[in-house]
Amino acid sequence: MNKTKLLYYISTGILTAIMLLSAGMYLFNNEMIQGAFTSLGYPTYLIYPLAIAKLLGLVAIWMRKSNSLKEWAYAGFFFDTALALTAHLVVDDGGFILSGIALVMVLVSYFSEQRLK
Repeated sequence: MNKTKLLYYISTGILTAIMLLSAGMYLFNNEMIQGAFTSLGYPTYLIYPLAIAKLLGLVAIWMRKSNSLKEWAYAGFFFDTALALTAHLVVDDGGFILSGIALVMVLVSYFSEQRLK
């Protein structure tokens, strides 16, 4: 297995783990997440749609059925992680580490996938 393919699978695997953890928290620990969203200045009605979008984005990336859906999923993950990183940095709550790692994994996964084409 070449380095680019290995980099793609590792980064996409880490991104998948982070997004599954995030979506799971949104769905099953909603009360805590509502407090976090409120402290970050986001409306709480975004929690469930964002969890569903994260799960659907992972399906789009791993299924590889449609290139346009995969591009939209990567774009959504980019904006989600970039906005999360910015919000955590502004509030200075220490949550920026995981969102920063997720942002890097989105970028590494996307660009390594592009090199595999």
